[in-house]
Amino acid sequence: MAFTVKDYHDFVQLLSEHPEWKSELRHLLLSDELLALPQIVRELVEVQRHTEDRLNELVETQKHFEERLSRLETIVQHLTEQVHALTEEVRSLGEQVHILTEGQQRLTEQISALTEGQQRLTDTVGGMEGRLLEMTYREKAYGYFGHLLRRVKVVDLATIDDTLEAALAPSEFRDIFRLDLLLSGQLRQTPEPQQIWLAMEVSVTVDKSDVDRAWRRAGLLRQAGYCTLPVVAGERATLGAEVAARDGNVVMLQDGQVKFWEEALSAWGNTAIH
Repeated sequence: MAFTVKDYHDFVQLLSEHPEWKSELRHLLLSDELLALPQIVRELVEVQRHTEDRLNELVETQKHFEERLSRLETIVQHLTEQVHALTEEVRSLGEQVHILTEGQQRLTEQISALTEGQQRLTDTVGGMEGRLLEMTYREKAYGYFGHLLRRVKVVDLATIDDTLEAALAPSEFRDIFRLDLLLSGQLRQTPEPQQIWLAMEVSVTVDKSDVDRAWRRAGLLRQAGYCTLPVVAGERATLGAEVAARDGNVVMLQDGQVKFWEEALSAWGNTAIH
């Protein structure tokens, strides 16, 4: 029997009255693939939604990254400007240091010149003071040694050069004539007159080298036969000079006071006398 239009309308009417038949009819009319298609579509829609959400997250992340990159570029620009400014400051400081170095060099040269001038002046003044002090001891020899010696007098080495030249080697002979002052006199504390000679080295400040020279030159005079005591004289003396004078039995005349006289006399006073 043929299926008519009326039958179709009746069938539609039945489906309207029994909607549960629609599911059974679909299973009868459609394949499993077609039946599964709505679920697949729903899943695709869900995947698309998740994809869009992830894409939105990525877009937002990119936006944040671009903002951070922009801030970093700004920071880098500021740092670049600061480095440039610091470079200029360093260059300026370098120029200033160079100028200061040149000024310091000139100042050092000026100080060096002043120091040399001061040293020359000091040497000149020291030499003048030494000569004045030597003249003082020469003129006031009796005042300094009169309480120890009678008939104190200054001896001119030229008056005994024949004796010295005969007794000394040429270098020793030249050395003895560099003596600052030679005095002679007779001991006051002996019953018989005993001639004593004083080989003096005079310095404003007596140091060990003065003591050594007096000791050496007095020895040369004793070698020539003169009973000679070494003497150093000055306004002041270094500690080393005082120790050397005491240990070497050298008379020290400082600020008018005579030290180590008895020790020197005991050590050197028995030399043959001219």
